[in-house]
Amino acid sequence: MESRNLTMLVDFYELSMANGYFANGLKDTVAYFDMFFRKVPDNGGFAIMAGLRQLVDYLKNLRFTQKDLELFRRKGFNEDFIDYLRDFKFECDVWAVPEGTPIFPGEPIIVVKGPVIQAQLIETMVLLTINHQSLIATKANRLKRVAGDRTIMEFGSRRAQGYDAAIYGARAAYIGGCDATACTIDERDFGVPAVGTMAHAWVQLFGDELEAFRAYARQYPDNCTLLVDTYNVLKSGIPNAIKAFNEEVLPRGFRPKGIRIDSGDITYLSKKARKMLDEAGFHDCKIVASNSLDEFIIRDMILQGAQVDSFGVGERLITAASNPVFGGVYKIVAVEENGVPVPRIKLSENVQKITTPCAKNVYRLFDNKSGKAIADVLTLIDEEFDDSKPYELFDPNYTWKRKTVENYTAKPLLVKIFDKGECCYDCPDIKEIKKYCDEQIENTLWDEVKRFENPHTYYVDLSEKLWAEKNRLLDEYSKKSH
Repeated sequence: MESRNLTMLVDFYELSMANGYFANGLKDTVAYFDMFFRKVPDNGGFAIMAGLRQLVDYLKNLRFTQKDLELFRRKGFNEDFIDYLRDFKFECDVWAVPEGTPIFPGEPIIVVKGPVIQAQLIETMVLLTINHQSLIATKANRLKRVAGDRTIMEFGSRRAQGYDAAIYGARAAYIGGCDATACTIDERDFGVPAVGTMAHAWVQLFGDELEAFRAYARQYPDNCTLLVDTYNVLKSGIPNAIKAFNEEVLPRGFRPKGIRIDSGDITYLSKKARKMLDEAGFHDCKIVASNSLDEFIIRDMILQGAQVDSFGVGERLITAASNPVFGGVYKIVAVEENGVPVPRIKLSENVQKITTPCAKNVYRLFDNKSGKAIADVLTLIDEEFDDSKPYELFDPNYTWKRKTVENYTAKPLLVKIFDKGECCYDCPDIKEIKKYCDEQIENTLWDEVKRFENPHTYYVDLSEKLWAEKNRLLDEYSKKSH
């Protein structure tokens, strides 16, 4: 990402509007934009923030080339605007929720403040980067929560929708809960552990399954996992694997690592395989399963007593096949007039698409006794949140639903990433992000929020002042339309 100039990866209307803003004397107008999403994938209780590192790298490298400028000229853009782009320098402030944080619908996860041309220009990449990786991280976490202590490996590179989706999808999957990936470049570039053994081609090339296993075991005696379903798992695969372990691995002073089953009734086969391996003295030999797995198949396998230690999940993870769109949006919420943010609101016949106006902060309220998150609260940007006092939460849509919380701590979620175009944030190492994500989900989310079916609704509330301002604008525009 750092070596690629992706400035032109924009929807053309962003440039058309930018040219229009410039022509109308609005290039220095300061606007606030929020990125938020409306629905958790797979009807889950929460999502996971991911992709910030790549967004930071993109924003650091914004620049237009001569080739870009020539395209704008052919498109009929104003010469003054083209000159402006020639000397383009990113000058926005950007805030973001850190990667690995559980996030919920309706709350800003990226906030951009700056000259409207610039804030509008980055819309596509903000959405593209955060939507994709948050989607995959969320899916990976569902898999990990089902697997528990068992290993989950991301195996989807060849089924990803393009090489960037493979690379950054594997990164996001690791943040969300996967233990390793088959995508080797991710270990080089991000430090995600890359794993893999053999394909069926290895066995078929030798013609004889036992000789294929022996050759592999001789080559990798210290890390020997054999794929046992090329011909027949129980009649040849496992018996031949046991022979290879005894003849090639043990004499070299090592223990076999595992076998992998990639087809058939894996639950049934794993039970039989476990018994055969144990009887041969290989109680420590792991059983790996792959083959179009997802969280529901894995859950059923475990409930049915499958003797599987590790799961390799490919296409249904890397494409989030069950719900492949995250759906984050990027909306203007305020415009500065004389240095003061004046709110803007988008109305819609679809109530869910009505935006929450105003420059805002986001707070997460934690119960001091349990450490669990109670709710998130959006406030006006200049509101002070005093968590030494009781706070009354209320449902923004059903305002009679109210709850007073005490003995809590309010923590701001948004962290400043760019200050007037200069990066002021050190992106953590990916292992730190993964550890943080694990801790946040384990320690701060109630089990009811983590349910797959009918999860508890985690509330994202508005402060009284923000709610009043939103309703004032709704009333104002309602009167104008009559």
